[in-house]
Amino acid sequence: MELNVIICGVGGQGSVRASHILAEAAINAGNRARVGETFGAAMRGGKVSSHVRIGDVYGPLVRERSADIIVAQEPLEGLRIAQKYASPNGVVVLNPAPVYPVDVSTGNAAYPPIDEIEEVLRGVAEKVVVVDGTKIAGDIGNPRSMNIVMLGAAYGTGLITFDRQILLDVIASSFKPKFKDLNEQAFLVGEKAYKDAIS
Repeated sequence: MELNVIICGVGGQGSVRASHILAEAAINAGNRARVGETFGAAMRGGKVSSHVRIGDVYGPLVRERSADIIVAQEPLEGLRIAQKYASPNGVVVLNPAPVYPVDVSTGNAAYPPIDEIEEVLRGVAEKVVVVDGTKIAGDIGNPRSMNIVMLGAAYGTGLITFDRQILLDVIASSFKPKFKDLNEQAFLVGEKAYKDAIS
């Protein structure tokens, strides 16, 4: 098995933590896994993409046009990454909630409409599935768990083949015990949201 996943967004959204959870779970399931991160401006709000390669792999970064799953925690960053890395047979799991960069906030640039971003994404990947991780995380009372919601949605693709409980165990060990139930709920609701979106 070889699986290439990129989790991307902006600083503060938890892309790196989600990627390390996925890689640790893959290793616990008996797979080889490699993680590589790329960062834009080293600050909250800067570009972040984290590559996770699972299987008989050696290099940490996904090759261009080879990502099986792109988890886009921020739409514009998802578009930027997908145009370069999405496999023609790949899946983009898109959180539609934008995080506006400074030049948009100050009126010096325009943020493209989400439906236009989706349209372009559909031209580079086989499947684009919208899961509103930001809203879901807010609805369950844990806004900071958006990354775990989106990780659950990625699991919902069926392309991550090891047992769900392995991921849940790593999630539980990655946060303070008081957040265990909330994060488990976030993962499971994200998985269900993906499946509901494609049904």
